[in-house]
Amino acid sequence: MPLRHLTPRDQHLFRQYGHGDTVAVPEPLVHRAVERQAAAAPHAVAAEHLGATITYGELDRYADALAARLVREGVRPGDHVGLFVRRSIPMLVGLLGILKAGAAYIPQDIGLAPPAQLGQVVRTARTRVVLTLADHASRVPLPAGHRMIALDTEPLPRTPGPRPDVRPDDGCYVLFTSGTTGRPNGVKVTHRNVANILLTEPGSLGIRPGDRVPQLLNIAFDMAAWEILGCLAHGGTLVIRGKDIAAAARTADVIVATPTVLSGIDPAACPHVRTVAVAGEPCPRPLADRWAARAAFFNCCGPTETTIVNTMRRHDPTAPLLTIGRPTPNNTVYVLDADRRALPIGEVGEMWAGGACVSAGYLADDLLNAERYAPDPFLGPGHRMFRTRDLGRWTPDGELEHLGRTDDQVKVRGFRVELDSVSSVLESVAGCVRAVTLKRDARSLVSFVCPADVDADAARRAVADVLPYYCVPSEILPLAFLPETDRGKIDKPALLRLAEEHTAVAR
Repeated sequence: MPLRHLTPRDQHLFRQYGHGDTVAVPEPLVHRAVERQAAAAPHAVAAEHLGATITYGELDRYADALAARLVREGVRPGDHVGLFVRRSIPMLVGLLGILKAGAAYIPQDIGLAPPAQLGQVVRTARTRVVLTLADHASRVPLPAGHRMIALDTEPLPRTPGPRPDVRPDDGCYVLFTSGTTGRPNGVKVTHRNVANILLTEPGSLGIRPGDRVPQLLNIAFDMAAWEILGCLAHGGTLVIRGKDIAAAARTADVIVATPTVLSGIDPAACPHVRTVAVAGEPCPRPLADRWAARAAFFNCCGPTETTIVNTMRRHDPTAPLLTIGRPTPNNTVYVLDADRRALPIGEVGEMWAGGACVSAGYLADDLLNAERYAPDPFLGPGHRMFRTRDLGRWTPDGELEHLGRTDDQVKVRGFRVELDSVSSVLESVAGCVRAVTLKRDARSLVSFVCPADVDADAARRAVADVLPYYCVPSEILPLAFLPETDRGKIDKPALLRLAEEHTAVAR
């Protein structure tokens, strides 16, 4: 029995807190949910982009035609098809067409991804067909025997082909994460995984027909699937942004974003927003409080390998803590020690995820699969769990506190420091809306606070008042804005370069 070392009370709470609700998923194939919306309201607007629109009926017909073309090109269930595009209406046709053909789509932003990365994606995923846009076709690395289709110029058949037999455990998409080795890792996510989060509450975000959902994020980021498929599966209108993120958000009813992207949007300028969900990186408490005062604000957590997010919590601005909540339906979360043993409630450990969220694994990387995926002793035979590398603990009332990453625990002067703890203190300083703390060298930390008028001396004193001396940053740099990666997260290497430049100038 895997819990016999715990007290009876902790055994009970381990199960009670760690298991999400068991619910039925209404449709195991997410594109079939989109098809139902098209059948129910064919003239409703599915998406708009820079003045152009497409209805659900048109989107469904074009995607059917593309699926027929892909099947004629030899695409079969279980295959992978590249979707190397920019934000656009043809992007949606390509995505749905690939799913209708039974294949998994592999999204890359053709305007941002370097050619070497695109080439590695093609080789690792063993694609035979890549969909793109005509203006970017020259950037697609196309090995011999591959077929490239320009979604916005090549004619499609007028009639749909036969419907492939797609199963819930077939791949829906393959996301290439940044990885820790510098080589992107391809994560295969199944239809069952995706339907479980997008078609149940609270992951469905209460999206209703006619709701406007902005498409803000990089298509290569898994949260973009939440925006796109979450919207279309529930009959909403996807507002595909141009360069102006705030303009796309202004008319939104539901927003999905990283905290970094959301921090650039003024809630007062978004009067219709009813629901907001953030994930991808820790959310600053001031940002959560500001939005939660106006809308249902969900703080969420989960790596790509656990299908977008696997914990969610609606935040109350009066709550003492900003937590990541509990497991989403049909999912589990375990707080374990280094030997994968369950910890008593309240102790800090590493979070492992189980249940329907656990993805099918990494492409062509058996060693990494063995390191990060393991048999789930708590759910039993036939189940796997995933090592998130997130640190957490259960509060007494069964909420998960996110305490940073295992790789964000650093040693400074021989002492262990959790970088997010330092940043949280800084974010409590008057006027500070965002803070990031990084290890500069073996003896010091450097913090960055935003906006630029934050009092750095007051911020340093605030840390010194509540944390040990070795947690106090040697330098705090106020910035007008924090640099972002192309996936809408804080760009930590860029911050370290800024710190080096600042030090060089000071000398």
